[in-house]
Amino acid sequence: MAYTATDVKNLRERTGAGMMDCKKALDESSGDFEAAVDSLRAKGLAAAAKKSSRTAAEGLVGVAVAGTKGVAVEVNSETDFVAKNDQFQDFVRKTTEVALGGSSDDVEALKAAAYPGGGTVADTLTNNVATIGENQQIRRIKHVAVSSGLVVPYMHNAAAPNLGKIGVLVALESEAGADVLEPLGKQIAMHIAAAFPQALNAEGLDPEVIERERKIAAEKAAESGKPADVQAKMVDGAIAKYAKDNALLSQLFVIDNKTPIAQVVEQAGKAAGTKIVLKDYVRFQLGEGIEKKETDFAAEVAAAAGLN
Repeated sequence: MAYTATDVKNLRERTGAGMMDCKKALDESSGDFEAAVDSLRAKGLAAAAKKSSRTAAEGLVGVAVAGTKGVAVEVNSETDFVAKNDQFQDFVRKTTEVALGGSSDDVEALKAAAYPGGGTVADTLTNNVATIGENQQIRRIKHVAVSSGLVVPYMHNAAAPNLGKIGVLVALESEAGADVLEPLGKQIAMHIAAAFPQALNAEGLDPEVIERERKIAAEKAAESGKPADVQAKMVDGAIAKYAKDNALLSQLFVIDNKTPIAQVVEQAGKAAGTKIVLKDYVRFQLGEGIEKKETDFAAEVAAAAGLN
């Protein structure tokens, strides 16, 4: 499988590894990008903090809540200039409010819904594309709800009220009042924005991701030269740590860096005199997982790597 200068650039940005290490990894993997990522990680050459969530796309995330129900919606545009446009912001705000009135997480269902002032959401989107002159897409939608309690919203890097770069919803199920749940939910939401959990608990982590982590851990353990039984324990330990670090309930609270989120919620419930359950959450980061547009940097990589 062949690869290009852009692949080298993207691998470097994804992993934080050196350019020549990236080129070598692509050579060894015959151009398989994900295999090259795994190889760099196994060799300890990838920066752990680099995540695919940092890829760029423009637009806005919108959040809306109504007591025990909340929704997050991501709408993408081609440029940040459009994301600052009043017409675009009004569309994202109203579309999020329309989504709050439904229960489906299907984008096509949302586009077919009635839009305030007439027509459908899709009709308004089409009109915006024509009048603003830039492609726009509703990318995703996610609802959360509790039977009793509160859904707490939080927006990081807000461009306007409930619109911004990272939208978070925290669903707390409890008989406690809003005076207890709202500050607790906001603290947890700020943690989620910063810590980027992959699932609520270990059981919710993607099995394919866990298997991939296991293979990487096994390769690292094999390089240690230790006996097979010791290697097996090393792999199990690595997976346990990955689960602890990436499941929200077991993550250490960013405020004190020592208390697991599950314990933070439990302690809040004891203080309030009633049980509090962190039932669900949503974290939408603008452009998460969307490939960056090619820049002139690709030409610089090509020249240095001898690809042109």
